Amino acid sequence: MAGQIVGYVRVSTLEQSSARQLAGMELDRVFEDKASGKDLERPALTEALAYLRQGDTLMVHSMDRLARNLEALQRTVRELTAKGVEVHFVKENLTFTGEEDSPMATLTLGLLGAVAAFERAQILSRQADGIALAKVRGVYKGRKPALDAEQAAEIRQRATAGEQKTVLAKEFGVSRETVYKAVREGLGTAADQGRTSRIS
Repeated sequence: MAGQIVGYVRVSTLEQSSARQLAGMELDRVFEDKASGKDLERPALTEALAYLRQGDTLMVHSMDRLARNLEALQRTVRELTAKGVEVHFVKENLTFTGEEDSPMATLTLGLLGAVAAFERAQILSRQADGIALAKVRGVYKGRKPALDAEQAAEIRQRATAGEQKTVLAKEFGVSRETVYKAVREGLGTAADQGRTSRIS
């Protein structure tokens, strides 16, 4: 029986769309992570690696979607091909089987993986330089808050009244940690106001 064709896609943030990755391909199953490439915790990738069996093919849009780190990239490809899984990178048009990989393909994997890591380092460096210059000019505003003041106040009020934080997070389209943070900040503000009233 022919193996399954399994796709793995990853986007770096919750706002980004993975629709263009592996678009138009007939896949038996797709695993998707919304996480930075540097994150160690990528549950969908872990699930995909456990799911793949001998004879399956793993389709990935590009090497930097599978791993930003060259060592992790090579290790993942090596582990998959060792158990009979074919790995195909669409953008680079490279396929690895573990049995028929030419020295040139292996060299290309290392070179392109190193280039991807270098490009990421360059992007991060330019971002840091841009932020530093913006701070000097006094125009850096930082990341836009997930909740405005009115939304945060409503969440605090409803959470205090007993509504589940998971439900609130889903309703406002934010993470549970954002909800917890809003509640914590409200408690801190209340405590500050209490200290001020006692002093006065």
